[in-house]
Amino acid sequence: MTQGIQPEEPQLTEARRLPAQSRLQLTWSDGHVGAYDYTYLRGFCPCAGCQGHGGGPVQFKPPAADVQLQHIEVVGNYAISFLWSDGHATGIYRFGFLRELCPCRECCPEEELGDSK
Repeated sequence: MTQGIQPEEPQLTEARRLPAQSRLQLTWSDGHVGAYDYTYLRGFCPCAGCQGHGGGPVQFKPPAADVQLQHIEVVGNYAISFLWSDGHATGIYRFGFLRELCPCRECCPEEELGDSK
């Protein structure tokens, strides 16, 4: 086994807003497609303002009101950021983090689903 070589993570190939459903559809280089509710994504904002400066795992913190996704911006070749209708725009969502958050049944079987998913 060669040290330092890690399996390549799937890359985000498309982000499509579905405003009528208040969802964001993400398509990955391995063909996987996941749909994320806007409130779910906003609640998992990884920024220090939402999560604090402790460096622990990102916790779901529901937004104060329903939010809409107003703008998506690519950050380098590793992340995307969002502008939400509540004015929040400081979260940088790494591709790997978004894939971990995927709420689909394939990624998160029903018996593991919590209230926030």
